Amino acid sequence: MRQIDKLLNQYGESHQNHTNILIHGIAVPSIFFVTIGLIYAIPVPEAIAQYEVTFAHILAIPMLMYYFKLSGPIGAAMTLLTLGVFGGIQLLEYLHISVWRFSLVLFVMMWVLQFVGHQIEGKKPSFFEDLRFLLVGPAWWWNHFFKRFNIKP
Repeated sequence: MRQIDKLLNQYGESHQNHTNILIHGIAVPSIFFVTIGLIYAIPVPEAIAQYEVTFAHILAIPMLMYYFKLSGPIGAAMTLLTLGVFGGIQLLEYLHISVWRFSLVLFVMMWVLQFVGHQIEGKKPSFFEDLRFLLVGPAWWWNHFFKRFNIKP
């Protein structure tokens, strides 16, 4: 069995309840967005900032490499999501909305929502056993879309 299939199956074991799945369908991509937003908001040294590069841009590279290592379709989908996130961050800045404040508030709200989902599910979050599942969550989210179009992750 491929590593991606094993990880998605393990993650899915604690995400069986329909309500929990719906909650995660909202919370997982939101948490991905705001986590990148929080990292984006960390000030960078001027030597890096002059190139309009943030820590979020730098960390996106190994993160996407990990996803591509797991699966080409997952890597491509996560690349699209990451580009969308950076576009969303630019929109926040254009609207003069504080990226870090917006991200922090939504981060807390979405994690509370996810823990409510796991309370309903009656199972603890997967990342309590293995921190990799913090990265597997968005792949699991994409996998739901892939199934609808018969795409193998």
